[in-house]
Amino acid sequence: MFADAISDRAASVILAHNHPSGLLKPSPDDLAVTAQMVEAGKILGISVLDHIIITPKGYLSFKEQGLL
Repeated sequence: MFADAISDRAASVILAHNHPSGLLKPSPDDLAVTAQMVEAGKILGISVLDHIIITPKGYLSFKEQGLL
Protein backbone atom coordinates (compact mmCIF):
# COMPACT_ATOMS: atom_id res chain seq x y z
CA MET A 1 0.00 0.00 0.00
CA PHE A 2 2.86 2.40 0.68
CA ALA A 3 5.22 1.49 -2.20
CA ASP A 4 4.33 4.48 -4.38
CA ALA A 5 4.22 6.83 -1.40
CA ILE A 6 7.72 5.70 -0.40
CA SER A 7 9.13 5.99 -3.91
CA ASP A 8 7.53 9.43 -4.31
CA ARG A 9 8.78 10.46 -0.86
CA ALA A 10 5.25 11.38 0.19
CA ALA A 11 4.63 12.80 3.65
CA SER A 12 1.03 11.57 3.73
CA VAL A 13 -1.57 9.49 1.90
CA ILE A 14 -5.34 9.29 1.55
CA LEU A 15 -6.76 5.79 1.20
CA ALA A 16 -9.85 5.22 -0.94
CA HIS A 17 -11.87 2.32 -2.22
CA ASN A 18 -15.33 1.66 -3.59
CA HIS A 19 -18.32 -0.25 -2.26
CA PRO A 20 -20.23 -1.38 -5.37
CA SER A 21 -23.05 -2.48 -3.05
CA GLY A 22 -23.78 1.18 -2.35
CA LEU A 23 -23.45 0.72 1.42
CA LEU A 24 -21.58 3.60 3.02
CA LYS A 25 -21.03 1.81 6.34
CA PRO A 26 -17.43 0.61 6.81
CA SER A 27 -17.10 -3.13 7.23
CA PRO A 28 -15.15 -4.65 10.13
CA ASP A 29 -12.39 -5.39 7.59
CA ASP A 30 -12.39 -1.75 6.45
CA LEU A 31 -11.90 -0.64 10.04
CA ALA A 32 -9.17 -3.22 10.72
CA VAL A 33 -7.22 -2.50 7.54
CA THR A 34 -7.43 1.24 8.17
CA ALA A 35 -6.02 0.79 11.68
CA GLN A 36 -3.21 -1.35 10.27
CA MET A 37 -2.39 1.24 7.60
CA VAL A 38 -2.31 4.04 10.17
CA GLU A 39 0.16 2.02 12.28
CA ALA A 40 2.29 1.11 9.24
CA GLY A 41 2.31 4.74 8.21
CA LYS A 42 3.56 5.76 11.63
CA ILE A 43 6.46 3.32 11.30
CA LEU A 44 7.28 4.68 7.84
CA GLY A 45 6.79 8.32 8.77
CA ILE A 46 3.87 8.68 6.34
CA SER A 47 0.61 10.01 7.79
CA VAL A 48 -2.74 8.56 6.74
CA LEU A 49 -4.90 11.67 6.38
CA ASP A 50 -8.18 9.93 5.53
CA HIS A 51 -9.80 6.77 4.21
CA ILE A 52 -12.70 7.35 1.85
CA ILE A 53 -15.36 4.86 0.79
CA ILE A 54 -16.98 5.76 -2.53
CA THR A 55 -20.37 4.51 -3.74
CA PRO A 56 -22.78 5.55 -6.49
CA LYS A 57 -24.81 7.19 -3.69
CA GLY A 58 -22.02 9.27 -2.18
CA TYR A 59 -18.98 8.86 0.01
CA LEU A 60 -17.94 8.30 3.61
CA SER A 61 -14.84 9.92 5.07
CA PHE A 62 -13.33 8.11 8.03
CA LYS A 63 -11.90 11.42 9.22
CA GLU A 64 -15.22 13.25 9.03
CA GLN A 65 -16.92 10.39 10.89
CA GLY A 66 -14.29 10.35 13.65
CA LEU A 67 -13.09 6.88 12.65
CA LEU A 68 -9.52 7.89 11.96
